[in-house]
Amino acid sequence: MKNTRGFFQCLTLGLLGVFFGACEHKELCMDHSHAMLFDVVFDWELAPGAEPESMSLYMFPNGGGRPVRHEMPGNAGGTIRIQTGSYGALCFNGDTECIRCLHTETLEGFEITTREASLLQGFSLPGFNAPPPRAEGTEGERVASEPDMLWSGRAESLVFDKASDRRTAVFFPEPSVRTYTVEIRDAENLEHVSGMSASVSTMAGGILPGRGPGVLTEEKVTIPFEVSVSPDGNSITGRFRSFGHCPSEQNSHKLTVYALLEDGTKWYYVYDITRIFHEAAGAGGTHIVLEGLPVPQPVGGDGFDPSVDEWQQIDVDIEM
Repeated sequence: MKNTRGFFQCLTLGLLGVFFGACEHKELCMDHSHAMLFDVVFDWELAPGAEPESMSLYMFPNGGGRPVRHEMPGNAGGTIRIQTGSYGALCFNGDTECIRCLHTETLEGFEITTREASLLQGFSLPGFNAPPPRAEGTEGERVASEPDMLWSGRAESLVFDKASDRRTAVFFPEPSVRTYTVEIRDAENLEHVSGMSASVSTMAGGILPGRGPGVLTEEKVTIPFEVSVSPDGNSITGRFRSFGHCPSEQNSHKLTVYALLEDGTKWYYVYDITRIFHEAAGAGGTHIVLEGLPVPQPVGGDGFDPSVDEWQQIDVDIEM
């Protein structure tokens, strides 16, 4: 009985050895017989001066299957090992904080968007837990972080048919976001403001870089951004990045400025910037200039009063 049990133990171990040995041999075969070296070059002709700290490269098998992601330090490129076959490819810089990637299974479905954000970007309101009001018609939009600076490029068909060959592919990343600046002149009583923030509504929530440059998603988002008072105390300025706006139809855009005064009163100013925004964007400009920010004189005592809980709305007319 003892010898029989020993026989079956030896037989089992032998079979396991054959099984695992076969798997190991197949993996080695995949590495050497059906794989090749692939040189990646990032050419920054379309984005002079861009110096991202790292680049992400996604390779999508055209015959189906999961994409393979490679991370490369610096912005020059590098060498990777890839299985023979036909691929689509997508690259973008990896040194980002707010970027999210969705639907990453296919090149055409690949979406780049941003994380959720606080509407009051740059300052907080102690004692108030409720979110601030939104401009009319924008209440259902997701509040999204502005995107990090982003450059992307793609290739639809890269063929690797001989493992003995060594291919080089050159990608031309280009800017995938745009920077806008806002200036509001002739502001009043800014010396009594203890906190200020702004947001712009109905911007594109993301891009589909695998379909080509400038292809936007249909999601509409509100992007908060910080503003600051000019040295002379008569205007405020701000800057924000966006993937773009109006992917398939002309939408309206609202600029909202939130202001917290020394006495604890809270004000928000709504500008309908649709026309001026579209004209500036259509002409290739990025600078939006507005007139008038009627901040009132403080009405209460000294210091912050958390009992003042109502936001006061002012719609500011824009003279065109």
